[in-house]
Amino acid sequence: MQRLMKMNARDTVAVALRPVQAGEEIIFDDQTYTARQDIPQGHKMALTDFGEGDIVTKYGYPIGHATTSISKGEHVHTHNLKTNLVGEENYEYQPELHPVTYPKRSLSFDGYRRSNGKVGIRNDLFIVPTVGCVNGVAELMIAEFKAIHPDLGSFDNVTVLKHPYGCSQLGDDHRMTRSILLDAVNHPNAGGVLVFGLGCENNIVAEFREMLGDYDESRIKFLVAQEVGNEVEAGLALLEEIYEAAKDDRREPVPISELNVGLKCGGSDGFSGITANPLLGAFSDFLISQGGTTILTEVPEMFGAEKMLMARAESREVYEDIVSLINNFKQYFLSYGEPVYENPSPGNKAGGISTLEDKSLGCTQKAGTAPVVDVLQYGEKLRKKGLSLLQAPGNDLVASSALAAADCQLVLFTTGRGTPFGSFVPTVKVATNNELYNNKKHWMDFNAGPLLETPMSEVLEQFIDYIIAVASGQKTRNEQNEVRELAIFKTGVTL
Repeated sequence: MQRLMKMNARDTVAVALRPVQAGEEIIFDDQTYTARQDIPQGHKMALTDFGEGDIVTKYGYPIGHATTSISKGEHVHTHNLKTNLVGEENYEYQPELHPVTYPKRSLSFDGYRRSNGKVGIRNDLFIVPTVGCVNGVAELMIAEFKAIHPDLGSFDNVTVLKHPYGCSQLGDDHRMTRSILLDAVNHPNAGGVLVFGLGCENNIVAEFREMLGDYDESRIKFLVAQEVGNEVEAGLALLEEIYEAAKDDRREPVPISELNVGLKCGGSDGFSGITANPLLGAFSDFLISQGGTTILTEVPEMFGAEKMLMARAESREVYEDIVSLINNFKQYFLSYGEPVYENPSPGNKAGGISTLEDKSLGCTQKAGTAPVVDVLQYGEKLRKKGLSLLQAPGNDLVASSALAAADCQLVLFTTGRGTPFGSFVPTVKVATNNELYNNKKHWMDFNAGPLLETPMSEVLEQFIDYIIAVASGQKTRNEQNEVRELAIFKTGVTL
């Protein structure tokens, strides 16, 4: 394996693919470089001399400026590199569209067709608390239900979508909580849902039911704990009704065009933008070429790479929506007195990511090259086929929950550091490097590390086969480990 990799011909730094020792001579790009310090795997080495204030380029774009003189062969990281980001910016629509070109293929998965026309890749039974006060009681219901039905019948998973909200919230917080819970109840992976309230919360069950609109009364039931004697017994009776309604559910072949896939990364390292994120980008382009849909979120991790996404807006209207998406989230940071560049995390830095631009340019690799067709606000569901952007923060649990709520049947989650987390839909953890995958096989689902030596086309085919298997019922690690979580965005006061 080569020692260094340059992401773009314009780059002035290269990434160390293996640890480099001080004094080591490396032949790269027909030049000989002498490492001036130890450079950890995934970190950057200067390919030229920099003066203080000079722009440093990676992925073909600026990732910051030198804060001191840097000599060729030196380690470039947080000690000598600083972001160029400040606050809001003015943008100009300069479209640069590249339609995806993968040939059409007759691929399908085995999914569940719902009465409303949507398709699920799981037949899950959800208990959706309208307020966090009943989380514990809901878990008691699930435990007793599993004791009665240890094989779960036609259901793949049984989950309480626990959260701490639904009461003592005002304004946007109350609306966001209600919106995400409504989205979960209406999710295509849900074969049945028990909506469970306490009775005195401001997320009133009766109002919640009205906001659902038309729904299948045999699959969606409601319970208010304060209105019955024994709420566990009452809940079990309703779960039995749902179980009976779903007993004949079966998978059937469904075209891959029916897949909606969320794109997310967390615990990124210096290999994220080299292996796992480009793999997701290639898969996103492939799925869109087959008529499918992907969503990119984590708005703060678009800062520094947003112009690339704006150039891919399929229309001026979409471009304006992306500008609003970016500037509104920057204003959210600034309204709390926080700089827009307060990122990357300590784990990111340890893995070789130095600035937010460095992180963002790597993160947006997940979105491939397809045009952006729509911009969704937090809590909104998908409207168009193709690539959409979604308003949500970078936080792993909140962003993944937002992707799931938008009707993604699964979330693809790349990581260079590893995480046991999973959303309430199957969450495919893709390792950026071999070491992580081999050390944490009980967390990780797919290894993108071989991309350092194997052509993208070959790894992509393996990944497509794996995603079809997951969509057809193969359980992800988070499902096997019984880790399925919901997290809701909060911005305001709590009463």
